[in-house]
Amino acid sequence: MNEQQIEQILIGKLTDLKYAYREDIRDLDGLKRNFREKFEALNKVKLSENEFSRLLETIITPDVYAAARVLRERNSFERDDGTPLNYTLVNIKDWCKNTYEVVNQLRINTENSHHRYDVILLINGVPVVQVELKSLQITPRRAMQQIVDYKNVPGNGYSKTLLCFLQLFIVSNRSETWYFANNNNRHFSFDADERFLPVYQFADEKNKKIGQLDDFAEKFLAKCTLGQMISRYMVLVASEQKLLMMRPYQIYAVKAIVECIHQQTGNGYIWHTTGSGKTLTSFKASTLLKDDPDIEKCLFVVDRKDLDRQTREEFNRFQQGCVEENTDTSTLVKRLLSSDYADKVIVTTIQKLGLALDGTNRQNYKERLEPLRDKRIAFIFDECHRSQFGENHRSIKEFFPNAQLFGFTGTPIFEQNASYQQIEGGQASYKTTADIFQSELHAYTITDAIDDRNVLKFHIDYYKPDGKGNPKPGEALAKKAIVEAILEKHDVATNGRKFNAILATASINDAIEYHKLFKIIQADKFAANPDFQPFNVACVFSPPAEGSPDIKQIQEDLPQEKADNSVAPDEKKAALNDILADYNRHYNTNHRIGEFDLYYQDIQKRIKDQQYPNQDLKHSEKIDIIIVVDMLLTGFDSKFLNTLYVDKNLKYHGLIQAFSRTNRVLNDTKPYGNILDFRQQQDAVNDAIALFSGGGQADRAKEIWLVDQAPVVIEKLDTAVNELGVFMNSQGLKSKPEEVANLKGDAARSQFINLFKEVQRLKTQLDQYTDLNDEQKQTIEQVIPKEKLLGFKGVYITTAQQLKALQDKAGGYATPDVQQLDFEFVLFASAVIDYDYIMALIAKYSAQQPSRTSMSRDQLIGLIASDAKFMDEREDIKAYIYTLRGGEGLSEKEIREGYGRFKEEKNAKELVAIAEKHGLETAPLQDFVDGIIRRMIFDGEQLSKLLEPLELSWKARNKKELELVEDLSPLLNKLSGGREISGLSAYE
Repeated sequence: MNEQQIEQILIGKLTDLKYAYREDIRDLDGLKRNFREKFEALNKVKLSENEFSRLLETIITPDVYAAARVLRERNSFERDDGTPLNYTLVNIKDWCKNTYEVVNQLRINTENSHHRYDVILLINGVPVVQVELKSLQITPRRAMQQIVDYKNVPGNGYSKTLLCFLQLFIVSNRSETWYFANNNNRHFSFDADERFLPVYQFADEKNKKIGQLDDFAEKFLAKCTLGQMISRYMVLVASEQKLLMMRPYQIYAVKAIVECIHQQTGNGYIWHTTGSGKTLTSFKASTLLKDDPDIEKCLFVVDRKDLDRQTREEFNRFQQGCVEENTDTSTLVKRLLSSDYADKVIVTTIQKLGLALDGTNRQNYKERLEPLRDKRIAFIFDECHRSQFGENHRSIKEFFPNAQLFGFTGTPIFEQNASYQQIEGGQASYKTTADIFQSELHAYTITDAIDDRNVLKFHIDYYKPDGKGNPKPGEALAKKAIVEAILEKHDVATNGRKFNAILATASINDAIEYHKLFKIIQADKFAANPDFQPFNVACVFSPPAEGSPDIKQIQEDLPQEKADNSVAPDEKKAALNDILADYNRHYNTNHRIGEFDLYYQDIQKRIKDQQYPNQDLKHSEKIDIIIVVDMLLTGFDSKFLNTLYVDKNLKYHGLIQAFSRTNRVLNDTKPYGNILDFRQQQDAVNDAIALFSGGGQADRAKEIWLVDQAPVVIEKLDTAVNELGVFMNSQGLKSKPEEVANLKGDAARSQFINLFKEVQRLKTQLDQYTDLNDEQKQTIEQVIPKEKLLGFKGVYITTAQQLKALQDKAGGYATPDVQQLDFEFVLFASAVIDYDYIMALIAKYSAQQPSRTSMSRDQLIGLIASDAKFMDEREDIKAYIYTLRGGEGLSEKEIREGYGRFKEEKNAKELVAIAEKHGLETAPLQDFVDGIIRRMIFDGEQLSKLLEPLELSWKARNKKELELVEDLSPLLNKLSGGREISGLSAYE
């Protein structure tokens, strides 16, 4: 079925859904005429030509976020006679009452663009949804990239016409349908690390995908549903000026809570797995309740100070200033009693709430809160699986008999995990989640999330030491052996330190001992081998509370640390002081126990700032391994954390929470969360999977949760390499990197890209397996030897760059093979081989006599060619290496300085050549380029001034501008280091 047929079927479906098909609207004039009619009818006004023209100038903006606000708000406009007109673009009180229309093959003719838009949906004449239909089996990422490309075409219509109001893009090939929010370029582009924008597939309440286009239209594009999706379930993130679309399961959870409140049907809980965006869901529920006149207050309750801060920041990220800080319990009480609309939604900790309802305190908080006793108050509890909810639940219900309680949890408490030994010598006492919150309102389990690729699978290595006899489940190994194992495996586990890791220990004493051992063993290794690169190891646990309310609050959910600190507190404090002194020395900080929270925040920030490459943060400033007891094992999220080393006994929700620190999605260099378990807890893992899989499908869940074991992936790699070989042979070529250049035609080159990309993806997966034995490593080397792999990586990058340039230039006119290609350069960037490493290798090459060199010039160049990080610079580095001679003995500093001079000279020569070619003086051209790089803005006015001496007609100048920019662009992109130069794309 071709695109035109799919388009006609969709239009037919939409007319069945009572959309008006506007066959007459095919161009910009028709679009504006229709919008004017709808605008005047809605606002009961007749505009003059001048007024309508000025209105369009006022509302049309290239800023997607600003346009989204105009669409949702009441706005003001001055008429010709000076009187104000208060207007809305659509009926914002009741979106269902707007007119809904569909247009197709709309062409926005401009000087630079003749792009046709397949299907556009109008609400009250405003274009809000664009549907792009494809007959090709494209990936969602490629589909998104095509939309991004369309938006970057000069004169595209997205920034200078009513299309600036587009809120959603939908892409479908009829059998599969995806949608995603429109945004400004910085939130709507592909960066060097290929962190892709969120793409959604719609699903029903049971999380079953709705991909077929007719079904999708029925469920998502029905008029009132679409109106709700745009008005209620898109969030405008004020702090980042971006649009965020809620996921289907988030929408169903919000609907369930709001419905429960309206119907007054008691309490309920939402089981949404860790990492599924519970904060956004609770924020949206809170803000909808804020506008409910029947609700007096909505309290979002967390149970630790750091979560209080984190949640408040998140809420304020979605809507600036919507939640104020409750510095103490008296502030909370004051805000509870306030009638100010801004105080209707309050984020607080369970501890502050408990103090407010404690009748024994001297401030008489409970007495002061009496006026609220019979009011309807909604409580939303984050992470409601914690132990203290049973205790606090009773006092809340007693004081607020009309309150409704809602809980969010990634790991509910069931009968099986309601009581287990959580700390040495003590029993946890939990009530089940259902006991407290009555009914499950919506479930989205980790099984669903992994299925959707919202979180990653796990790779679990149950570490067995060499030697006789296996340790028993739960039995601790010698700490020295564990440290040695971690040091040996960490580079593999974290993809060459691209990611970082947590070491979870059983007690504060264990954490202290581990910190000392890492220092001693790493110092010994460095003394024996100066090439050993020590890992940055930090440690965090709470100090003895000693009456500090902040520390007491933090420890409410740190049972092991709380218990440990009650024994020999002075020793713990002294050890933590030593750890802090080490940390301060290494990171040049000034932390102390008295301001422990600042230290804890600093650690979290360093873990989150791990991203590689990160120009602003050198490796010495990052944390490779953080040693913890209870901290960071719940509620902490970082995409750059991928490994958990476990030397403590974990069960049920504690195990799932800890494991889930590792499985946030980043990109294809992070295929799974890595768990290295030193306690043989396979049975505990199986029990947790069975309990939290949802729907009682434990066997299937295990397949979904856990990645394939090494032998299976090695077999897949072998198959992928063989398929690449068969393809090369079919082209009359040997399966060698140097033969790829002889492939004839774009279809063949595209096939090579797809086949080798699969080889690299499987190799990346195996590269992070910590449990490969020597035999398996040898097998992998036989399947694809290292040198051959590097060679193929180099030609992949070269070929992909050529095809991407063709894809960008030809757009929809490229062959289908090229159009649907989805490049993944991130897979071909090694964390180990960075700029510093390359400079050090070149220095080493320079220092050695040619006869004794450990790496030849060609091998060095091959290594650079195989790494996508050097795509834009490898020709320069290669040319520089050819200017050097073995045995010169240049230091790394001299190499860096020499390379800097070499680049400057090369760039200067390039600029002279461009100036000569276009008849310009070199100095003004150099000033023009320097100004662009300094401001990162391409200035069209300065370009015109630069060309003034040529005294060209406007037409000839226009042509000259485009020719000059075409020659300058590669140099500008190189000088900008890959950062976007604002305004340049309009000329390219």
